[in-house]
Parts: sequence; structure tokens; C-alpha cells
Amino acid sequence: MRAVVQRVKEAKVEVEGKIVAKINKGLLVLLGVGKDDTEDDIKWMANKIMGLRIFEDENNKMNLSILDIDGELLVVSQFTLYGDVRRGKRPSFTNAASSEKGEDFYEKFVEYIRKTYNNVKIETGIFGAMMNVHLINWGPVTILIDSKKTF
Repeated sequence: MRAVVQRVKEAKVEVEGKIVAKINKGLLVLLGVGKDDTEDDIKWMANKIMGLRIFEDENNKMNLSILDIDGELLVVSQFTLYGDVRRGKRPSFTNAASSEKGEDFYEKFVEYIRKTYNNVKIETGIFGAMMNVHLINWGPVTILIDSKKTF
């Protein structure tokens, strides 16, 4: 799995002109599922994101997680995180999961967080929809995570 995690002051998702999800301070997670991902990747990625210490403490040091600040989470599916442009200029998506697996793992990722971290407000985009994602990146702080640790 791959994720782009952005610390936000607020974020929302629009589909066909309607707001379908909205959060205040917390994390916006753009989540991609790879064809070789397993259910272990779901748990690893969820726990990594929920434990990320990218919010400032009283000394302005990044030392607090989303759990420490009572932050909110917005998870948006994004298969294009598996776009490979090492050769040519048109991305290849051969390493992305099929749509069926992608949707299944996306839903399992969200459900795992809901069950494991039940005090965190979590919102989602709509899998497979054309979405407009609006955010105020706080910092800015953006972290890239890959469950296979390729970067």
C-alpha cells in the first residue's frame, strides 16, 4: 500500500458539486492499493499512519500523533499512487491492484481504523468516483509511506 499523508487544518471531498466528506484538523490520507498487497499491509499502514508524530507539542516539536490531538481523518482512494513513469511519459499502472481488490482493501483499511481507533472521526471519499479534494495543508507537512518500504 502507498499513502500520501497530509497534515491539514481542514479538508473536504466534493462529488458532482456536493460535499460528501469533511474534516477539521487532522490528516488527509490519499491511499493506493498495490496488486501484491496483503491484509498485513492494511494493518501495518493503518497503524503507521495513526502513530505518525507530525503534530507539534508545546515546544513546537513534531511529537504528537493524530490520537494525541483528537484529530480527524479523511481517507481518499487514489490508485494513481501506483503510476510508474520511470519509462516514457504515460504512467503505467501494472502494479496497482484491480478495481475489485482496491475497493475491498480500501474498505478494510477504513474499517480497521474504525474498529481499532474507535474514538477517531473518520470520513471517506467515494471509491472510483471523480472527486475534487480541497485541503488546507498545515505547515505544509506531507509524508509519503509505502508498506513495502520502497521509499
